[in-house]
Amino acid sequence: MSSAGGNAGLLSDRQVDIIATRLAERLSALPASQNKVTTLHSAPAIVSRSSVLGEGVFATVDDAVEAAAIAYRELDGMSLEGRQKIIAAIRESMFAHAEELARHAHRETGLGRIEHKIIKNRLVARKTSGTEVLTPQAVTGDNGLTLTEYAPYGVIGAITPTTNPTSTIICNTIAMLSAGNSIVFNVHPGARECSMANVRLLHRAIMAAGGPANLVTTVAEPTIESAQALMGHAGVRLLAVTGGSGVVRQAMTSGKRAICAGPGNPPVLVDATANLEHAARSIIAGASFDNNIVCVDEKEVIAVESIVDELLQQMKRHGAYLLTEGELYRVEQAIFSEQRGPRQRAVVTKDLVGKNASEILARAGIPCTGDPPLLVARVANEHPLVWTEQMMPVLPVTSVPDVDTGIDLAKQAEHGFGHSAGMYSRDIDALSRMARTINTSIFTKNGPFFAGLGEGGEGHTSFTIASPTGEGLTGPVAFSRLRRCVMVDHFRIV
Repeated sequence: MSSAGGNAGLLSDRQVDIIATRLAERLSALPASQNKVTTLHSAPAIVSRSSVLGEGVFATVDDAVEAAAIAYRELDGMSLEGRQKIIAAIRESMFAHAEELARHAHRETGLGRIEHKIIKNRLVARKTSGTEVLTPQAVTGDNGLTLTEYAPYGVIGAITPTTNPTSTIICNTIAMLSAGNSIVFNVHPGARECSMANVRLLHRAIMAAGGPANLVTTVAEPTIESAQALMGHAGVRLLAVTGGSGVVRQAMTSGKRAICAGPGNPPVLVDATANLEHAARSIIAGASFDNNIVCVDEKEVIAVESIVDELLQQMKRHGAYLLTEGELYRVEQAIFSEQRGPRQRAVVTKDLVGKNASEILARAGIPCTGDPPLLVARVANEHPLVWTEQMMPVLPVTSVPDVDTGIDLAKQAEHGFGHSAGMYSRDIDALSRMARTINTSIFTKNGPFFAGLGEGGEGHTSFTIASPTGEGLTGPVAFSRLRRCVMVDHFRIV
């Protein structure tokens, strides 16, 4: 029905489609004995027009936003216990499907390692914060009681990357729904299929837990244009962007509040007091994790001159492939499509991003037996590898005369992104000085950087680390707005 004149209160055609689809999906989620309307069991194909594809997947941004808005209003009317039941069902489902989604993402994107993607999916299913962090605050005094609570925004528009597609979707979903919002994802086109599968699994878990249809939606054919439409849509209250500097800039100039996770170039500093065997083993584990495509992974090592040779030998002992000067030159020609001089960011060869070290060696024409986790090269401070977030298992190691010089170089190489950094040292003063100077969202002491995400370290996790906008590791609090309720002159009972 189209509304006009005296029919202004009638539903639009699109609203009828969405409501019919929600009804059909709710019926299909029931046991067969309870589903008496058998003609609607596969209703999306019967009652829906082509714009509604079902299970949270829509043909247009308008349809996805409208469906998410309807779902938000239904979630807003549910109890907190009902919301917690939904989150528990999502955690259980995503943990159970972690390997399936990891294999799908690897098959589609060709990035990283399956075993590490499984770890990421399980990590976010377990350790993304939920409703438990939304603790109200009360203040009482002679003038009464003031209560401050965390409230949802409504519909959140979320942009996700190709590097961590499923783990980002899972993490964002748990955090955003815990805060009471609904979500429209515009996923990276290079990870479309695994992301659609992820959204459908989330949809089923939510429905099975008694939640509304379309709390999590997405656009079936994501493009730059659909991302732009989502960022400018009047029905979207908040943006959450996990991606490169270009999309972050666009989100931050959209006119909406934006929570943005941008690029990083995390340095790790090793001083003369460090346990070098532990440092070498941990750096290899961190820098090789998912072939270095995770934004927090170690991207360059800065070592004090007195211990750099021993550190390199320890890295070799623990499985890293140490490149000779000649091999380094050949690897440079393979991984960089353009070099722009000393202390400048080079242009990486995109089809080698996230590939195994053995594949990079093969592209460089260097014979290799086995599958080394990481290529390591001793380089000068000015080398492009130090200054470039290449997102490959190729790790530069450069030396400095002392700790203070190392801290200064680390801050410069990090480019002021404020993302992640770390240090291996037993010197508390040096660790404190480095942490204060580098000023990153995550600072990891004496451990692989993924410990800063809660994998082997304490604390919650997030794969949307909002450094440009300052929220750091995002969670339900970041996706909430504060509301204050004041009772004047009453409810102070002491």
